[in-house]
Amino acid sequence: MKGYAICYVLFPILFVAFLVESAGAAEGEKDGVYIVYMGAATGSSKNDHAQLLSSVLKRRKNALVQSYVHGISGFAARLSAAEAQSIAKTPGVVSVFRDPVYQLHTTRSWDFLKYGTDVVIDSSPNSDSNSSSGGYDSIIGILDTGISPESESFSGKDLGPIPSRWNGTCVDAHDFCNGKIIGARAYNSPDDDDDDDGLDNTPRDMIGHGTHVASTAAGTVVPDASYYGLATGTAKGGSPGSRIAMYRVCTRYGCLGSSILAAFSDAIKDGVDILSLSLGSPASFMLDYKEDPIAIGAYHAVENGITVVCSAGNDGPSEETVTNVAPWILTVAATTIDRKFESNVVLDGGKVIKGEAINFANIGTSPTHPLVYGKSAKKTDASESEARNCNPDSMDGEMIKGKIVLCDNDDDSYSFYDKEYEVQSLGGIGLVLVDDKMSGVASNYNEFPLTVISSKDAPGILSYLNSTKNPVATILPSTVVSQYKPAPTIAYFSSRGPSSLSRNILKAKPPDIAAPGVDILAAWMANDTEVTLKGKESPKFNIISGTSMSCPHVSGMAAVVKSQYPSWSPSAIKSAIMSTASQINNMKAPITAELGAIATAYDYGAGEISTSGALQPGLVYETTTTDYLNFLCYHGYNTSTIEVISKDVPDGFTCPKESSVDLISNINYPSIAVFNLTGKQSKNITRTLTNVAGDGNSTYSLTIEAPSGLTITVSPTSLQFTKNSQRLSYQVIFTTTVPSLPKDVFGSIIWTNKKLKVRTPFVASSR
Repeated sequence: MKGYAICYVLFPILFVAFLVESAGAAEGEKDGVYIVYMGAATGSSKNDHAQLLSSVLKRRKNALVQSYVHGISGFAARLSAAEAQSIAKTPGVVSVFRDPVYQLHTTRSWDFLKYGTDVVIDSSPNSDSNSSSGGYDSIIGILDTGISPESESFSGKDLGPIPSRWNGTCVDAHDFCNGKIIGARAYNSPDDDDDDDGLDNTPRDMIGHGTHVASTAAGTVVPDASYYGLATGTAKGGSPGSRIAMYRVCTRYGCLGSSILAAFSDAIKDGVDILSLSLGSPASFMLDYKEDPIAIGAYHAVENGITVVCSAGNDGPSEETVTNVAPWILTVAATTIDRKFESNVVLDGGKVIKGEAINFANIGTSPTHPLVYGKSAKKTDASESEARNCNPDSMDGEMIKGKIVLCDNDDDSYSFYDKEYEVQSLGGIGLVLVDDKMSGVASNYNEFPLTVISSKDAPGILSYLNSTKNPVATILPSTVVSQYKPAPTIAYFSSRGPSSLSRNILKAKPPDIAAPGVDILAAWMANDTEVTLKGKESPKFNIISGTSMSCPHVSGMAAVVKSQYPSWSPSAIKSAIMSTASQINNMKAPITAELGAIATAYDYGAGEISTSGALQPGLVYETTTTDYLNFLCYHGYNTSTIEVISKDVPDGFTCPKESSVDLISNINYPSIAVFNLTGKQSKNITRTLTNVAGDGNSTYSLTIEAPSGLTITVSPTSLQFTKNSQRLSYQVIFTTTVPSLPKDVFGSIIWTNKKLKVRTPFVASSR
């Protein structure tokens, strides 16, 4: 498994680790590292945490692993299950839980966003009194595997002085930081013995993921970038002028929750503007907010004015697989761009079957190699399904050796990399894989001739195999197809909504927004033999896919918005990005999912990110502190717990007496989700918009896109703003016209003043 596989090879390892670590939290039976969460930081210190520990611990060396004192109060410590339970009963402690391990959610993409689907509103947007005069450099903090400072993408040339508000540090003294990388920290595993090469103690990237993510978000302009000649062009990040602070929280052993919380705490102190996390828990193991280090850290970051952007996960295309679903997080799904990597199959007689992959095959352009179907090489003790899927130990090696093998991929028991390994180990010289889900995603197989074809093209090869005594074929090396249509489409792997934790927040597939996450070219760590072709120098750039790649696209855009409007809150930035998203592809048709069905909010949230619209949203939804506190109430937390969690609880705040999850629909979010809508009943929802257009007087008229089975009534039907920063509210009444909606239905509420359009997606369900 090579190249692109790096992101995915980590998944099963980290998934197992996550389950092993977290299972103990539920059972309360294991000793180990526990996180003690004590809410917002209110002046507590490391000494205070040590005293609390000493009150329940017998003498134990190095019990304290991490201490959180900036924005977040708490610590991580080595505890027995009994000690953890004892600390959990201490006043002021919100939760105590086992230290979880998270997984990584693993160029032309920015040009596609700018020109492919975007509608340019104005080349020089009006700015209000809150906007930047051009002197605000956003700082993007990235929690990942580290960074390779030698990359051209991180050159500090032509950048001005480091912002004076920066309070961070660079822990590597060997010229690691410059004007571009202004902060670099590393967080060690509680078990230092795991670090057998000494490299896990630095912010240097030894995996490649963090370098790729950082350059996608904020890399400087690098001409003539490519991966061995593929995807040649100018590489640049979404916000090339932004500074980067890297917080290395992941190693080859995973991303520890205790390290993630420590990075959040440091980032709050350091003064970052945006935090980008391309990692999360498996969809099958969702944690409650008060036991999820990402949700906890993000809450306190947002509380301190930092926008937090996270990947949605790679567990699609099933519903309810989206992760990082807290409403204070901007969660990102993955889409394709208008570039495709073709690797075609040529049969005898010159017939060409289109395939998709990244490979540098060198077996010739003429079809001279024997071709065999995996099923035809079945071992006597294997099933037909196993053999046609080329599963391990299912095929006779004598019938595979020296041949190109046709394999199905409709058995989820094994990955396509397992099939590649099996064919290679039996002496096969190439592999043609039949798979529709992988359409639009070109995996990297380096020199091995492997390509993926669609099921509609497979009968042509099977017919040829069945009608020819000595079938032959070849697999051509990859070429680039530009301006491919349709694009974008939803990546098959991108996790879908709704949220399994909080259904009444429309955290669609990639909860809030979608961005390019397929076959993204960006900077890579040096001297990586896994992605280096034989006889070639190590590449400076690599092409990989995942919501890990879509997340930094949005982080970069958030940094651009922050630079333009430095006083905007995280919720205003989120709203600007969501309400101006596109739902149309480069064929002027609705964006589709991986198999051609029209995409919904469960697939892409508000839609594909717009690079111009987000700078001119006109109106924004500001989700207030009280909204988030009410959300916690509706989710089941009591007032006393919330008073510990938040530093900004208003005087006299109490949870509503009749709190329920249905009330979550009423927090002032840029999308609307209404569930339990049955029996021709109605539900009333209120939203408030803030005028940020900068032009004072402006009237917005209403358009409703309503699905069948649902009546939508909005009052008032126009919003008359007379000054900037003015807030106006409207009410939406959802009424079913049938006893029960047969499926979840989608629509939108659109406010427009003929120049600007503010779109609010909604979902309604009888579930």
